[in-house]
This record gives sequence, structure tokens and C-alpha cells, in this order.
Amino acid sequence: MEWFESRRKTKLYDDNTRRCLSIHGNVSWPRSLKSHNNTENHHNKFRHRHNFNVHTIIKKLCLLLATSVVSVPAYAEVGGISATANPIANSSGSVTNQAIQVLQGPYITNTYGNGIQCQGATMNVTPYLTGTGNFKRPFEHTYMDPVYDMSDLDDDGVLDNPGQILYYVPTRTGQQEVYNISGGVSATWSRPLDKEAREKCMEAAQTQTDLQKQLTANKRLDFELARLKNCGEQMKAGVMFHPKSPYYAVCADVVLVNPPGVVEQHTHEISTKPPVSSNASALKEISIGNSK
Repeated sequence: MEWFESRRKTKLYDDNTRRCLSIHGNVSWPRSLKSHNNTENHHNKFRHRHNFNVHTIIKKLCLLLATSVVSVPAYAEVGGISATANPIANSSGSVTNQAIQVLQGPYITNTYGNGIQCQGATMNVTPYLTGTGNFKRPFEHTYMDPVYDMSDLDDDGVLDNPGQILYYVPTRTGQQEVYNISGGVSATWSRPLDKEAREKCMEAAQTQTDLQKQLTANKRLDFELARLKNCGEQMKAGVMFHPKSPYYAVCADVVLVNPPGVVEQHTHEISTKPPVSSNASALKEISIGNSK
């Protein structure tokens, strides 16, 4: 019986035509009558099922063809003339957006020390310059457009010299280079509205400024007094800078004088009498009393 089943011709069926070509054989007698010699709990038989199923292969091929898009030009032959129609459409465009953003900044804050900060009016002036360029390379003003021989002298509907170029006509391409430069100035002005608080802040700032000036003057006075004292003490000790020293000017304006009640060091010249001569001629005439 198995021999008769193996001699039967396999029929091909197609029961899934919506997806692709599905071909499979109908094996009506897949089981064999020969025992597998299994135990009583396993009554499986030998199976000699030789079924060639091309469904999977055909399905993959169909998917491959479906995902491939091939653009084939259309050909036509009229009156012995072959014409090819292969339309091509290209579209391109570009958009350029330019914007100038002005950010409102905080008020100008002046700090005068000791935690005093005052805000004032603020004016911002921002110049700007923007530019764009649109060009294409290579740049061609014109291209040579061929003119074909369309003569039909025998009026048979067939060109006498098909495909023959008579001459070329220079045609403008319309290609252009576009450049754009834009410039401008953006200005903003801001002013605090609390005038009374601003005036008090400015008074406090002026007081703080005067205080800083007085402290600076005190420091300057302390420096000058210390310089005068040290230079005077060094002069008393007989020490001073050399005139060619860069620090000679530190004590150049210090003058050393005697304090009140102190006599300056000085010298006196004492004259002496001439010695007694033994020459009588050196004697003078001396009268005693009145001589009449």
C-alpha cells in the first residue's frame, strides 16, 4: 500500500494568493504503516514525508521585488520613429530666517562702599550687521542647446536625418548669485520710577564719598609726619641719603633747626694787648693836671 501511495502524483495547491505565490504539495498519506518498534506508550510510526515547499522562498522573492522601485522609461514606436518618454521633475527651494533679539538688561548699579548701591538710568545701544549669500557652483551663464534636423523632404512622415544636430544655440541658464547685507541699530532706555529712594541713596553715597576722602587725607598726614620725624632723627645722627640716590627726595624737603631756647653752636674772637717795649721812644707824653 505504501508503494501505491508513493506512486501517486502530488498535486500543487495555491490557497494564499493575497500575499504572494504560495505553492505546496498535498501529501494525503504522511503516516506509514510500518511500526517504529517503540514501547506501548509511544506508538509513533515511521514517516517518510518528502514534500518540497517553495512557499518561503517565493515569499522572500516577492518581498524583495515589492520593496524595489525601478523607474523604467516608456518607449513607443510610431511610423518607424522611436520615441522615448522619460519625464524628470526636480524641485528645490531654500528659506532663510533672520532675526535680531534685543534683551532687556538690568539697571546700572553703582557701588560706593559700605553696602551702598544705587541704581540709575540705563541706555543700551546695540549696532548689528547681518549678511546672507546664495550661490551655486559651478556657475554658468549659458549652455549650448542643440538644434536637430527635422527636415522631411519626401513627406513620408519619417525624418530624413534623425538625430543629426544642425547647430547649437546659446541659452541662458538663469543662474544667479544673491547676496544680502542688512544693518541697523537697536537702542533701549530704562529709568527707575522711585525718585525719592534714589535721592536718598545718592545722599548716602555722597556722605560715604566724603568719608573716604577724609580717611585718605588722614592716612596722608600720618605718612608725612612719620617721614618728617624719621628724616629729622637721621639728620641729627648724621645719616642721610646720597644726592644721587633715588630716595634722596624722601628727606630733601626736611630742614633741621635748633629748638627754642637752644643756642646754636658759635665761635668768638678775643683780641690781646701788644707786649711791653723797652724802647723809650715808644713812650708818649702824658700831662698830669692842668698846665697853664
